[in-house]
Amino acid sequence: MRKTAVRCGVDMHDTKTPREAGALLHITSLPSGRFDDDALRWVDWLAEAGLSVWQMLPLVIPDSNGSPYQSASAFATNPALLPLTEVPVNESAFAEYCANEAYWLDDFAAYSLLKQELGEATWIDWPDVYRRRDDRAMAVFSQRHDRELLSIKETQYRLDRAWHRIRQHAADRCVRLFGDIPIFVAHDSADTWAQPEDFLLDEDGHPTFVTGVPPDYFSATGQRWGNPHYRWEFMQRDGFQWWSDRMRRQGELFDIVRIDHFRGLVAVWMIDAECDTAIEGYWENTPGEALLTVLKNRFPELSIVAEDLGVITDEVRELRHRFALPGMSVLQFAFDSFDDNPHKPANITPDTVVYTGTHDNDTCVGWFSTLKPHEQAFVFEVLGSPPTDDIAGLMVRTGLQTAAGLAMAPLQDYLGLDGSARMNTPGVSDGNWQWRFDWDMLDSKLTARLREMISTSGRQHGS
Repeated sequence: MRKTAVRCGVDMHDTKTPREAGALLHITSLPSGRFDDDALRWVDWLAEAGLSVWQMLPLVIPDSNGSPYQSASAFATNPALLPLTEVPVNESAFAEYCANEAYWLDDFAAYSLLKQELGEATWIDWPDVYRRRDDRAMAVFSQRHDRELLSIKETQYRLDRAWHRIRQHAADRCVRLFGDIPIFVAHDSADTWAQPEDFLLDEDGHPTFVTGVPPDYFSATGQRWGNPHYRWEFMQRDGFQWWSDRMRRQGELFDIVRIDHFRGLVAVWMIDAECDTAIEGYWENTPGEALLTVLKNRFPELSIVAEDLGVITDEVRELRHRFALPGMSVLQFAFDSFDDNPHKPANITPDTVVYTGTHDNDTCVGWFSTLKPHEQAFVFEVLGSPPTDDIAGLMVRTGLQTAAGLAMAPLQDYLGLDGSARMNTPGVSDGNWQWRFDWDMLDSKLTARLREMISTSGRQHGS
């Protein structure tokens, strides 16, 4: 990992260091949606506006609905992000890349090509010799398709080169890159096919238990996500090698990484795979302390943020504090009658990343427009502000003025856009992950306004 980016950053647990601000924007929301000059220009704009952190969604291959949270690989980058201009290949550098990334790249290439050759069938439906990775069959396949496998690896290499151009550009401008990893992986993925022993699967590769969360105020049947659960005891016996490999990969890409559904490192909701809902599940403890000990020892320079939203237990809070991991607060969740609500501005602490909203929330303008008049009045009461038509600006200023070490907002909220610019609506399959901005939206007036707000709030660029 680059020393430069670490020097530019601040420690969210050290109240003597400057607080920072950043923007949440996925790569696909750039005008081009790719690892190209638009990304460099975006980094320049962030630095000019006084923003020193760029957070994005996972860079992995999205599912058929465009979601990057259900991917064919926990390691591979989405080929659709490749610049349209040619990224040159240095043969010796390419060979070195293939050697260094072989721990995931070889399996991903084989999995991807087998999927193509077998009509995109799920790996559990492949012929037995491929499903079970018969050594002889795989050797013959690799020899027969050497050129195609090399092409898949070359695409990943080109993506890597294009990304590291952005990474260096960000380091030069003291902008830290903030990534996101879903705690679970998709069943139909290179990861489960290559290492089925790491997951709770039966002899034919079918999940025996799947992931989700129990019934709550928002859903009478809970949420059944359907990812296979990890075989935690096996992972712990081999020193959490798969997790270490995964975090090593994240450290190659980012300066900060958010672990989604952090509470799963304390306990997970176990749903029998034959159940259609999450109602009949049960909690089972996981060895999160042991895992985090390994990750912190192996990757001490990588900053980890815990996504601790939702119903969080004392055990989850204790685990986060034990490893000094910043948690999250979301201002849109602040407006209830409970004084101890951790999302209320007065309750936000320095070891927190505060958001106006996340990629799963409506924009602040869209959210506010759905509230009833008395609810809107309560928002202004909690924020200690007279009514204003600029609710997005008020929420941004509020986040900046909290004690949080890092204040974040989606670009949509910096722009004051309505709900039509929403990135994702959970539970809805169509119409998500599509929003993009245009460069004329980022005018000099907005840039100056943001820089002034950041300065007034006592935050500053990480340089």
